Amino acid sequence: MHEDALARLLAKDEIRERLHDYVRAMDRIDDALGRSVFHPDATADYGAIYLGTGHGFIDFVHAAHERMLVHTHHLGSIGIDVDTDADRAVSEAYVMVTLRLADGEGGWKDSRAWGRYLDQWEKRDGRWAISARRYVHEFDDLAMVTEWQFRTEGRRDWEDASYGLFEGTER
Repeated sequence: MHEDALARLLAKDEIRERLHDYVRAMDRIDDALGRSVFHPDATADYGAIYLGTGHGFIDFVHAAHERMLVHTHHLGSIGIDVDTDADRAVSEAYVMVTLRLADGEGGWKDSRAWGRYLDQWEKRDGRWAISARRYVHEFDDLAMVTEWQFRTEGRRDWEDASYGLFEGTER
């Protein structure tokens, strides 16, 4: 295999892992993991939701998500284009998020949103991370939750079962 092709494949794999780290960080409220996806000087433009730094967005989300019962982010199609000579890349990742919130009257409502992450990546000190993110919001909806069948088992902290699963392994 040509050396440049192998370098592009490895970069794409690392970028995909960072995108997966991002959604994991959002759902587990793991601020350190969330910050690791962004370079310290990265910008984050979430339109009407947030405009600032990537690290600032992690703080913003933590405060907002802490008040929710549960949330889950799902990535769909991911396209990545890498320029290994410049240690730069761009990606587009489709995302769907569902957030369960108290309705203020003793019940619950689900807020769902669909959009895309348009990311610019840079490899610095041997590590790929986002240097600029733009979230493109496609559409959303809000639905009242009348009942559910099973209790929530996922945790939004280090007590979640997934942390024990990956403990001591190299991801």
